[in-house]
Amino acid sequence: MNQIEPGKQSVRSEQHRSQNIGWLRAAVLGANDGIVSTASLIVGVAAAETSHQSILVAGVAGLVAGAMSMAAGEYVSVSSQADTENADREKEKRELESDWDFELDELTDIYVSRGLDKTLARKVAVQLMEHDALTTHLRDELGLTEQMAARPIQAALASAASFAVGAILPLIAILLVPINYIIVTVSGVSMLVLVVLGALSSIIAGAKLSTGIIRVTFWGAAAMLLTAGVGSLFGISV
Repeated sequence: MNQIEPGKQSVRSEQHRSQNIGWLRAAVLGANDGIVSTASLIVGVAAAETSHQSILVAGVAGLVAGAMSMAAGEYVSVSSQADTENADREKEKRELESDWDFELDELTDIYVSRGLDKTLARKVAVQLMEHDALTTHLRDELGLTEQMAARPIQAALASAASFAVGAILPLIAILLVPINYIIVTVSGVSMLVLVVLGALSSIIAGAKLSTGIIRVTFWGAAAMLLTAGVGSLFGISV
């Protein structure tokens, strides 16, 4: 049995999958949207029987516009979450300054509801609030932690970069095949990449492999089929 030397603390850091939720969500969403939207755009334009150059221009435009849109959307969305967290933090600061005893009672009740007896819950609440009252209330009352905090810039960059990576794959396919094979090639390459993306996201998240693959590929295939149908039916770029 290992002995802890006097004056030293035993500290073991554990990594949990939930710590990746911020960047993982943005990266998977960006890559998936990059592949699906760009591939669908290319397939739709190609189905309208347009030129090779027009298809390429449409694809590049879709990449640039989509990456910027993803970045802006993620930044605005996550910034709103960060604003809410900051507002709650300031509110909790004011409450601690104005009514310490009430906040202590509130924290005690929280620990009692989690299974501690009243006496022990009170002792825990007192010690934790003496150590760091604000962090304790943010964590145990509101569920806000540093690991799960909203990071707008990180989310925006992850979304834009992953969208661009996903979107560039269908564009490469355009450059490598004749116009008559663009629809089949882009669709096939995109579906293959979506399978890999679904598997990768499942592995990182610790989810069932087939669930991630089916979830991603189904909607990707549906988007490309619908867009190809519109392009073929109307003979226009969509």
